[in-house]
Amino acid sequence: MNRKFISGALAAAMSVAIAMHSLTASATLKPGDAAPPFTAQASLGGKTYTYSLADELKKGPVVLYFYPAAFTKGCTIEAHEFAEAVDEYKKYGATVIGVSHDNIDTLTKFSVSECRSKFPVAADADSKVIGAYDAGMPMHASMANRVSYVIAPDGKIIYEYTSLSPEKHVENTLKAVKEWAAGHRP
Repeated sequence: MNRKFISGALAAAMSVAIAMHSLTASATLKPGDAAPPFTAQASLGGKTYTYSLADELKKGPVVLYFYPAAFTKGCTIEAHEFAEAVDEYKKYGATVIGVSHDNIDTLTKFSVSECRSKFPVAADADSKVIGAYDAGMPMHASMANRVSYVIAPDGKIIYEYTSLSPEKHVENTLKAVKEWAAGHRP
């Protein structure tokens, strides 16, 4: 066989393998999947505490959103939009939490300035929560991609949305919360 052909075929096979790995590496959890429980150091209004997903789910649905880095343009826009919508989420019994790879000192500042002391943000410096939710950035799995989940009180994911654009995360998750609430009125 021709060496050039073999070399080209190997290169093509490697490209396919890398592409397939990238697809699986960026897969997210889907509706119906169990939300992995977690606790993390978080900040709300500049005060740090231990956040527990299990405790929050006892109160109602949780909107869990992952974002790449505090104080970056898209993440600041997204934080402002979630802050503006917190009262609307509360009308349906839902709470919001943001998670990133940032350290707690950075998030303590971010919780006040960009989250406007409306909802907590959790530090995931070791990327365990990011990994458990398959929310890592393709080709940089320790950093969070922009992924939003809505988790029902029974611990099941009822909605997932992934987009690097911050534009539709609040709109889409709020719609999912409203739909869930409509089917779960006492």
